[in-house]
Amino acid sequence: MSYPLSLLFYLCFGSLLVLFHGVQWIALNTFGYTAQKKSVDLLNFFILRCLTLLGTRIKFEYEAPLPENGSVIFVANHQSTYDIPPLIWELRAYHAKFVSKKELGKGIPSVSFNIRHGGSVMIDRKKPKEALELIESFGVRLAKSNHSVIIFPEGTRSKTGKMKKFHGAGLITLFKTMPHAKIVPVSIRNSWKFSAQNYFPMPLGNKIFFRFHKSIPIDKNQIDSLIDHIETTIKKEVEA
Repeated sequence: MSYPLSLLFYLCFGSLLVLFHGVQWIALNTFGYTAQKKSVDLLNFFILRCLTLLGTRIKFEYEAPLPENGSVIFVANHQSTYDIPPLIWELRAYHAKFVSKKELGKGIPSVSFNIRHGGSVMIDRKKPKEALELIESFGVRLAKSNHSVIIFPEGTRSKTGKMKKFHGAGLITLFKTMPHAKIVPVSIRNSWKFSAQNYFPMPLGNKIFFRFHKSIPIDKNQIDSLIDHIETTIKKEVEA
């Protein structure tokens, strides 16, 4: 059943991306940022409904209530493409933007449009100095607007469920440019199973867990130990 259901999933998924590419364009150019953001939220709601065709279940767990005021830096491990729609939908009230690789900024209906026009930042990982400069201006902008950010410090997806070592430079830059933001570590489990066979066929009945840990204030005098603490907190849950 995984083959026909995977085909059905991709038919629905692809149709949504094409449809909402146009919806986003109209929303942004007619009504502005707020309308475009709401269209992205709605797109990701429907993507989650598409995942239910595969029997996918998504569970959100919270150690404590999320911060209610100001910017939040959500720091998560990264296991598959399908980490992102649940995070966008669940965190829609936070106007969460992404630190994205530049390759995602073109060629993907809806996704590329949102990355280019929805407030995220695109970086070239082959140009680290330029990337940090972009993240710096990105952090300043988010701090002014009280918007939030989702960052995957591993730099690439883990296809086995084993966490890769965090790259700290981007985090350090965000901490310095968003000093009043709260940090929320996020542990993602079981999403890697989507990519285990290169996304086809898709697994059936997969259950994904998103655990939001207690928020942490930024201590500019303890940046290195703070990053170690975040990484250890996420890894302990992911590889339990």
